[in-house]
Amino acid sequence: MLKLAVFLSLIWALTLLYGDMFSFWVPFLSCSWPHPPSSSSMTDGLDHQRDYVKIAVLTDPQLMDRTSLHLAPKSFALEAAQFYTDLYMRRAFLSSILPSKPDIILFLGDYFDGGPFLSDEEWQESWNRFKHIFDIDMLEQTTNIKLYYLAGNHDIGYAAFHSRMPEVIKRYEKAFGARNYQFTAGKVDFITIDAQTLDGHPQSNVTPATWEFVKNVSKHLSSNPRVLLTHIPLYRPDQTTCGSYRSSSIINQRINRAAQDNEILYQNYITEKGTNDLLDSIKPALVLSGHDHDQCTVIHKSKYGSVKEHTLGTISWQQGNLFPSYMLLSASNLILPNGSIPEEAISTKVCFLPVQLYIYIWYILLFVMTLLIAVLWPTNGVLFPHYLDGFLRNVRGLISSSFSGGGKKLKSEDEIYEYEEIWDAEGSMHLIKKTFKVSSTCSSDSASVERGNAIMRSVARKQETDTSNPSDVTLHIGSDTAVKALSRTNKSKTKMVIRRLVRTLSIITIVAAFNIPLYMMLLFKDWIDK
Repeated sequence: MLKLAVFLSLIWALTLLYGDMFSFWVPFLSCSWPHPPSSSSMTDGLDHQRDYVKIAVLTDPQLMDRTSLHLAPKSFALEAAQFYTDLYMRRAFLSSILPSKPDIILFLGDYFDGGPFLSDEEWQESWNRFKHIFDIDMLEQTTNIKLYYLAGNHDIGYAAFHSRMPEVIKRYEKAFGARNYQFTAGKVDFITIDAQTLDGHPQSNVTPATWEFVKNVSKHLSSNPRVLLTHIPLYRPDQTTCGSYRSSSIINQRINRAAQDNEILYQNYITEKGTNDLLDSIKPALVLSGHDHDQCTVIHKSKYGSVKEHTLGTISWQQGNLFPSYMLLSASNLILPNGSIPEEAISTKVCFLPVQLYIYIWYILLFVMTLLIAVLWPTNGVLFPHYLDGFLRNVRGLISSSFSGGGKKLKSEDEIYEYEEIWDAEGSMHLIKKTFKVSSTCSSDSASVERGNAIMRSVARKQETDTSNPSDVTLHIGSDTAVKALSRTNKSKTKMVIRRLVRTLSIITIVAAFNIPLYMMLLFKDWIDK
């Protein structure tokens, strides 16, 4: 039993180590920074990291709150869901993204789930969780990594919310900064816009401000390639294919407007007109977006040629996508030579994170297998050579009896047999054959009766002494024998069940005593601040 418990403990330990730690190392080890075609590392084979700026891109963490599930606020179920969702993203950030040593971390929006609907206290709590998950304070205080944020619809709402709840935008800007701005990484300009305001009412306060920013950017002449950053993807025709990385079905254009002022309550793409105006004004070489929670790569047509847009999937495993991901983007530090196209200064690579649901399913299957093994495993272990030897002996006996012919007498006619039931420690029944010699007269009388029956032997003996009522004696003796055999059988089965239950509990206790502390160590190792 001890060997079995140790074996199962080791299996569980390896499973927990992989599921809660090693699996988050795999993206870092298997997903390396792409090299822009313009970098010198493409020509001399060396990795000149100073030739490009390394930017990690992630989107839609969408921290769960009271608006996420139909659960009571502060309930155990909601708290547990929040904890394990936050823990997954923290592990992904600390073990998969940060070890790649990015120069910039770019968030594409939707940091909270119910941002516009949260009270100030709830919003502050979500903001603190966000800073803990992505170690914001540590990054700002102890590293040179720059952080850039993009507003999402779950952070400030759509256009219809802005006129009714202007405090939502003020609250966002106080924590994350401006909603429309640009920054330069290497020799690439990044244009960040508040996509939620693009299709709003022209008479509102926020929509004209966004388009004024776009206008100013279009007037500024720069030789650097541009990357347009928008949380909501650009317009695409219905049923547009999204490439091989997408795991969910295609979502077509959908816009809901309020009946009172015709402001937007929901949209999954920017309108066609807004898309064309953006592409013609900014002239991007690449567009990055989020919002859709799944991968989608499309090509847009503009006045100035084709533009690729990549919609990045969510980093959370609780937002409808089994395959969370992030992106590694390399922006060239070198000036493009004459004749080069802007796309040569930018290179991207999508990296996929562990499938948390599959890990939990494997934990459940392993638990079921552990119970079955603990209950059904033989007490003396697997004695395969013993069972094989017995099987071979039986086969040899059958072969020898088949070729022995009828010349040899296999059983003495003067012998009858009695079989006794014997139960071993495993609860298995064995029949032990006992031989009894009888007189020739009894043998001749019982020749026409079946041999090998314990009751028939009793009848034969009784006939020698008293033949007045043989049937009653046979019934009496046979009943006593059956009752005793049944009693012994029931007691043996009860003992067997008790022994197996005790052994099962012992094995489970040993496995739990070894692995529960290991699991708790893995939890707190990643959850506590470094």
